[in-house]
Amino acid sequence: MHSEIVLGLPDYEITEIQRHAGRVSICARFTGLVACPHCCSSRLRSKGRYTRKVRHESWGMRACELLLEARKWWCRACGRHFRQQFPGILKGQHATEAFRRMIYYRHWDGISRRRLGQREGIGAATVDRHFQHFLIRKNAELSGAACPRFLGIDEHFFTRRQGYATTLCDLEGHKVFDVVLGRSEASLEAYFQALPGKEKVSMICMDLASCYRAVARKHFPNAVIVADRFHVVRLLNHHFLSVWKNVDPVGAKSRGLVSLMRRHSRNLTPEQRTKLQPYLESFPALQVIYQFKQRLCDLLLTKHRTAKQCRKLIPKLLRAIAELRASGFAALRTLGETFHSWREEIARMWRYTRNNGITEGFHTKIEVLQRQSYGFRNFQNYRLRVKVMCS
Repeated sequence: MHSEIVLGLPDYEITEIQRHAGRVSICARFTGLVACPHCCSSRLRSKGRYTRKVRHESWGMRACELLLEARKWWCRACGRHFRQQFPGILKGQHATEAFRRMIYYRHWDGISRRRLGQREGIGAATVDRHFQHFLIRKNAELSGAACPRFLGIDEHFFTRRQGYATTLCDLEGHKVFDVVLGRSEASLEAYFQALPGKEKVSMICMDLASCYRAVARKHFPNAVIVADRFHVVRLLNHHFLSVWKNVDPVGAKSRGLVSLMRRHSRNLTPEQRTKLQPYLESFPALQVIYQFKQRLCDLLLTKHRTAKQCRKLIPKLLRAIAELRASGFAALRTLGETFHSWREEIARMWRYTRNNGITEGFHTKIEVLQRQSYGFRNFQNYRLRVKVMCS
């Protein structure tokens, strides 16, 4: 009983504990039943003894190793020879599963392979091998996951040579569903063609990327496409700042004014309103555009509306889009054409509250993984790590 508490392994008996040079050596023997791995017979004959030395999880800052009394056996039933296998130690391994799991979690927590290897007295390649073993095991557990009902699609940068990758996020389960290399319709065609469970997806959230919309319409027949509110508002602000630079190039370079013009009017303090109002009055055209932008932002940021309430908001959105398309500024006309093309997906934002904020948050975590690993070259290794560590 005490041996199991110390080792964390069942059916072992500690015979001796030694300490030398900062290392703890535990001599133990297996007390469980030994059976033939070929025919499961327990009619065995011992053909010799030997000592098997394996690494075990550390005791604090002291490395720990197990010295196990092992035997070579001959099975009287099937006549085969075999070496004794021990619970908690895989065949051919020089470390227990507890030690390999410890390496996995410490490397997961951010300790580099080189530093962790020096601390535990093993090579950096061994650390990576133990880590990859558990990554593959965890990925096998996740491989049968069904396609999520609410799917978020967005892109992120992978490498200069291989370009961008597409992130598929489970917005309901708050985890990364998969990562696919490429962001064009041609590069994603084969993956989505073979993706099982596509008919179960009921909503897809994305930014205003035409290639993703084309893929979603083709491969997800039962899903509605919803534009991501953050990207829609950011696009509006971007074109508004472009118009501002044309109207007043000098004022658009003022950091104080840029901060005030970017904010929503309801978030301005009385002092900030007092500072912004004289500037807008000096540019009447800019004041009209600014007020129009604020009304449109308030409309786009409307949430939690019923179908009846949405029908009342649709004419306001269509009028705003028509005004943008008829504007005298090229940037606003471009924005109007984009909003006109995405008018249905933008209108659905009032009904659906889920957005790609979860996906953007995982992109931040993915960037941390890339920095910790000093970049990735093998996409399959990168995909494996992202799927496991962002699930």
